[in-house]
Amino acid sequence: MTNTEAALLSRVPNQLYIGGQWVDSTSGRSITVSDPATGRALATIADASVADGARAMDAAAAAQASWAKTAPRVRSVILRRAFDLLQERAEDFALLMTLEMGKPLAEARGEVAYGGEFLRWFSEEAVRIAGRFGTNPEGTGRMIVTHLPVGPSFMITPWNFPLAMATRKIAPALAAGCTSIIKPAELTPLTTLYFAKLLEDAGVPAGVVNVITTSTSRDVSTPIISDPRLRKLSFTGSTSVGQMLLKQAADNVLRTSMELGGNAPFVVFEDADLDKAVDGAMIAKFRNIGQACTAANRFIVHESVADEFAARVTERVMAMQIGRGTETGITIGPLINEAAVTKTDELVQDAISRGATLLAGGSRVVGDGSFYQPTVLTDVVAGSDILREEIFGPVVSIVRFTDEAEAVAIANDTEYGLVSYVFTKDLARGLRLVESMETGMMGLNVGVVSNAAAPFGGLKQSGMGREGGFEGISEYLETKYVLTPDPFTV
Repeated sequence: MTNTEAALLSRVPNQLYIGGQWVDSTSGRSITVSDPATGRALATIADASVADGARAMDAAAAAQASWAKTAPRVRSVILRRAFDLLQERAEDFALLMTLEMGKPLAEARGEVAYGGEFLRWFSEEAVRIAGRFGTNPEGTGRMIVTHLPVGPSFMITPWNFPLAMATRKIAPALAAGCTSIIKPAELTPLTTLYFAKLLEDAGVPAGVVNVITTSTSRDVSTPIISDPRLRKLSFTGSTSVGQMLLKQAADNVLRTSMELGGNAPFVVFEDADLDKAVDGAMIAKFRNIGQACTAANRFIVHESVADEFAARVTERVMAMQIGRGTETGITIGPLINEAAVTKTDELVQDAISRGATLLAGGSRVVGDGSFYQPTVLTDVVAGSDILREEIFGPVVSIVRFTDEAEAVAIANDTEYGLVSYVFTKDLARGLRLVESMETGMMGLNVGVVSNAAAPFGGLKQSGMGREGGFEGISEYLETKYVLTPDPFTV
């Protein structure tokens, strides 16, 4: 570990953040956070107990009324201040994410820029929460429609984008006037703790944002979700966990936002610009080492260009540099842990055993850390596990198609529906696919769709609700309707 890395880690809080105070856990336990590139420990932090979760719930509930009444402009200024502080501390956050999650430093800097945009976007939306006023159709009264904060919100974030997933949930909640409890993933909690310190410095009042880190997620989360004071649950993670949380949320009829699994198709038609398609494929697949719910998993390529597409992608993949993300020129960092390596390898070997052709990679990297070679498979056979399950690893799986109808059928043959990518020069075809692809988002001739100003979310078992865009703040607002008599006849 370098002196710079050690100095940064010394500034990251290792306690829970509850009611505006950094406090020790009552559990007496701790969590060790490790560097996936080396396997060595980075930090030891507090491991929250059920009682700590209750303390966080108490703090969020106590602060709710005051924060809801805080002027929208004040909330806006605090969020903008947080954005500005994030720009000042951008290198710290980028390095911290690289250390605890493993992504290359260049990608971590990109996440800082992306995550920061949610702070800026929702600082602007905080002062634009609108209602409406008008005469009812019968002319007997006036209708008033207003929007009020949902209330205390519980947010559960994943390990793969530790900053962006926090800002994408916290920023709209703050803008809307909601307090929050955030539980980051056990594998990558340091970024969230450091971000909580930033929010404290930006002037977020005590109790408005609370952070609990724990190794016993279900035990700590269940009482919070069942607390009648909680009014909102936001979760990003696997579909199986999301389904379980939805069942728990049903008891108190909580407002829920669920951003769940994905199995994104990447469709390349015969008329596609292959240069752009290959560039898009490299971004859509290898961003975050393939560990993204938006990652392209199934490359569905027209039979007339499949060989050339595979050859070009393979050439690019074989030039990629594997290593610790802090090193210069690294494009492929480690997977999050050994379990992820094992799962990726199982999917690859299953595909090969069923008849797929291996063009590059195809095995774990021997040595320290949890690395897997960037891999290209072609002629993947229908029924292979890799076409049905979310890969979450640096693997390109190519299948061929003959016409548009077949491509759409293959693309939609999944319970997931988060995002799709389509490359074609035919505008009419592109517009048809906008309607026929069963996904909540679509990249038409682009390999990245995420943007703070756009609604992020999926269809089918990829979740419900949207994060970002005008729609994002609505997830934290309740609608109230009032009817008053006609003022001219009273």
